[in-house]
Amino acid sequence: MTAPRIFFYVQHLLGIGHIARASRIANALVKDGFAVTVVTGGLPVPGFPGEGVKTIELPAVVASNVGFSGLADADGRAAGEEFLSRRRDLLLQAFEEAKPDVVIIEAFPFGRRQMRFELLPLLGAIAKAEPRPKLLSSVRDILQENRKPGRDEETVKLVKEHFDAVLIHGDPEFVRLEDTFPLTAEIADRLRYTGLVAPPPAPEPPETFDIIASAGGGAVGAELIRAARDAAALLPANLRWLLIAGPNLPAADFSALSDAPANVTVVRFRKDFPSLLRGAKVSISQAGYNTVGDLLRTQCRSILIPFVADGETEQTVRAERLQALGLAEILPEKGLTLNDVKAAIERALAAPPRPAVRLDLDGAAKTAAIIRSMIG
Repeated sequence: MTAPRIFFYVQHLLGIGHIARASRIANALVKDGFAVTVVTGGLPVPGFPGEGVKTIELPAVVASNVGFSGLADADGRAAGEEFLSRRRDLLLQAFEEAKPDVVIIEAFPFGRRQMRFELLPLLGAIAKAEPRPKLLSSVRDILQENRKPGRDEETVKLVKEHFDAVLIHGDPEFVRLEDTFPLTAEIADRLRYTGLVAPPPAPEPPETFDIIASAGGGAVGAELIRAARDAAALLPANLRWLLIAGPNLPAADFSALSDAPANVTVVRFRKDFPSLLRGAKVSISQAGYNTVGDLLRTQCRSILIPFVADGETEQTVRAERLQALGLAEILPEKGLTLNDVKAAIERALAAPPRPAVRLDLDGAAKTAAIIRSMIG
């Protein structure tokens, strides 16, 4: 029997959260017996999408600014019409050749509006295909708020006209889509909650660190890493630190971290990050979806510094929910001081064990099960 074919589009523009979550889902689909093709459109990230997944890399685009209002190519040049047209044509060609049973589009139409130049033509090609594949939107549990007038209505229209289901990668007992998307009731019949896409429980760490500070992809978060480095010099020297700066931290910023104290190890990336968290006492990080998923699989105490530049709200909502459950402490990104970081670490080291997590963390496997049930 031929394995059902999945065509999975994912575009990461600034960090690596989107490609990391999509990769966990793709790996679960492969494990469930699907043949998966992941189409990526951002800069390559080591280790993703993963073994057993066919990958098609479109010419890369990135966000030309933190506010995601423009696109640039891999060299930082503004992405022009000819470049974008070539990307669109390559995407449509890949779809025609794949002949999938199911198409998954990550984030769109709830996000990634910058990619409409190629995604709207893809929706048109899907509608005309014989047989037509199932079309699913794959979205995280918390959406960016403060959207421009009319965007929610446009999203609802696209969902109703094109999508068979919206896969919400969250636990409705933690946060529901309507908390950040006010028109949810209009598409309620399409919604499928999968649980949070967290990694499986990690193995024992190959080495242990007391405190781990991480900046996700590293395109933002340099201040967090610098503050952690400086705090290490003020805390007991017998504490072992690991600073994970991220693959996208500018080279000059990474080089500047070389003067860290002797008890501090600085790296760009660790594929075994979930295992390392299992052995750590304290984590300092932003409040991105994937980092939080990693943390919730451990007993590591968490200090969250939500990303808020250019009106970003998603990480703040997540961090506040976790703090209310006693699973994290929040520090502000704006006005962050060395004393704030030092005091928060001291509180975390002295705190009692963290309460047990009662959230659904098996979103990757449940996504595969939902899709299999939809295609019979």
